[in-house]
Amino acid sequence: MKLIPITGLGIYIAFSMASCKRNNPDSSGVEYMPDMYRSPSYEDNSFNPLFADSMTDRVPVKGTVPVGFTPDPFPNTPEGWTNAAQYWKDPFPATPEIVAQGKAVFDIYCVHCHGATGMGDGKVAAKLPGPPPPYSGPALRNITEGEMYQTLEYGKGLMGSHAGQLTVEQRCKVIRYVQTLQKLGQTSATDTVKTATAAPKDSVKKG
Repeated sequence: MKLIPITGLGIYIAFSMASCKRNNPDSSGVEYMPDMYRSPSYEDNSFNPLFADSMTDRVPVKGTVPVGFTPDPFPNTPEGWTNAAQYWKDPFPATPEIVAQGKAVFDIYCVHCHGATGMGDGKVAAKLPGPPPPYSGPALRNITEGEMYQTLEYGKGLMGSHAGQLTVEQRCKVIRYVQTLQKLGQTSATDTVKTATAAPKDSVKKG
């Protein structure tokens, strides 16, 4: 039987005891480069002695925006609304495909108040202090793309902001559809809705 030398046995016992630390149940014992096992970084919302306010979470650097966020160049101020009404232009063309996509968004988020044809006769509208005015009526017939975008971004009157529900792209597309509803009092409602919902010819696969 081969015996372990005393020196080797002592080292073995020392390492065994070091790997069985009881004062820290999360310890893995002897570690080589412990920073690779246990990150020295602070957890979110935790106390941090490195800063004067003791907060780990820091305010973003001025002028930066989150990834994927599109800043609105027109603030929620009277001047911002005036400038938006004059200068903001919808980046999407008013093609049948874009309008149809806007209608799909409208039917999910807007129809319950504004109604299927934008007449302010949605099922929820009857329970409001005052129903939304018709898009084709004198109050909304001539509002610009920029005013519609500001309303979706910040809300106006009884309508709350939809910035948390709709992406910038969805807002632009729903505006294109609303523009067709603005024309319902000037053109045939049937023709306008057909134009809004018609799919482009090249999108239909032939068998």
